[in-house]
Amino acid sequence: MMRHPHVWMGLLLWSVFSQAQAAWTVNMTPGATEISHAVFDLHMTIFWICVVIGVIVFGAMFWSMIVHRRSVGQVPAKFHESTTVEILWTIIPFLILVAMAVPATATLIKMYDTSEPDVDIQITGYQWKWHYKYLGQDVEFFSNLATPADQIHNQSTKGEHYLLEVDQPLVLPVGAKVRFLVTAADVIHSWWVPAFAVKRDAIPGFVNEAWTRVDKPGIYRGQCAELCGKDHGFMPIVVEVKSQADYDTWMGERKAEAAKLKELTSKEWTLDELVARGDKIYHTTCVACHQAEGQGLPPMFPALKGSKIATGPKEAHLSLVFHGKPGTAMAAFGKQLSEVDIAAVVTYERNAWGNNKGDMVTPKEVLALKQAESK
Repeated sequence: MMRHPHVWMGLLLWSVFSQAQAAWTVNMTPGATEISHAVFDLHMTIFWICVVIGVIVFGAMFWSMIVHRRSVGQVPAKFHESTTVEILWTIIPFLILVAMAVPATATLIKMYDTSEPDVDIQITGYQWKWHYKYLGQDVEFFSNLATPADQIHNQSTKGEHYLLEVDQPLVLPVGAKVRFLVTAADVIHSWWVPAFAVKRDAIPGFVNEAWTRVDKPGIYRGQCAELCGKDHGFMPIVVEVKSQADYDTWMGERKAEAAKLKELTSKEWTLDELVARGDKIYHTTCVACHQAEGQGLPPMFPALKGSKIATGPKEAHLSLVFHGKPGTAMAAFGKQLSEVDIAAVVTYERNAWGNNKGDMVTPKEVLALKQAESK
């Protein structure tokens, strides 16, 4: 029979937790920018001030309870008030607050100083993806979750960066001051990258500013930090910081792609070409709501397979994709996708899952609709 089972249980727990303690993280991380380091230093300064206060206060309490306890014959002093004590417990906390406010104010001033940026990027939150626009560069794109659906549905092993990987990351040049102009197109989101100490709410109709300067190339990850709908957990943020030379090369490639995309609008497309392109767009943009086989998630997300929209007049189908449907989760993709991508995804939906309409919407038709809307 085992004697003192609680001792053995304690030893077992100590053994287990001692093996796991290397993975425990209870503090903030310093981050990767000057501001994140300043925030971390401020955090540690306030922490140690609180530690000192705690040691003094609890030390005085325990000393009083031990030294002045009744069992050793101590008799409590009899006094009503002390002007000196009242003055001291007013002045000392005031001085402590001032000591804490000075570095905190200096850090906040730095955090909100968005003047003289080297790069301006407009960040727009959508349900459930991010749109990045490099102002003055004619470069913009959407960043979508890239984690495979089979991992999400527990049909395969989850990857290292599960739900924290995207098809197109935001790219920044190392050492440059980058200003973010953060807004939203539908509901409130929040753009948050912990390593940058940047977290700004994206609110429809408002533009919030933030900035960063990253001194080390690498990949940094974040998430939407505002509950924004059913796929709130599926809109990660990935920022890739490149050297200036690599950034310039990347920017040149993106500008060339943008110019090529404009040329594709005037191209004479075949049905098969549009369906093939639309397949990719659908499985990036539409699959979360309407599902891979077009079966949807009724009643909130109706099926497209055999639906009146996907098998009815193509003009109505195009209008729904372009304008969305107010009061529902169906977003307006007219400003989110290019003419080619809108034409491709509508054509795909009309010819997938047995719909087989055999017709197509061309990029020229989408461009004509955009031009009519702008008048």
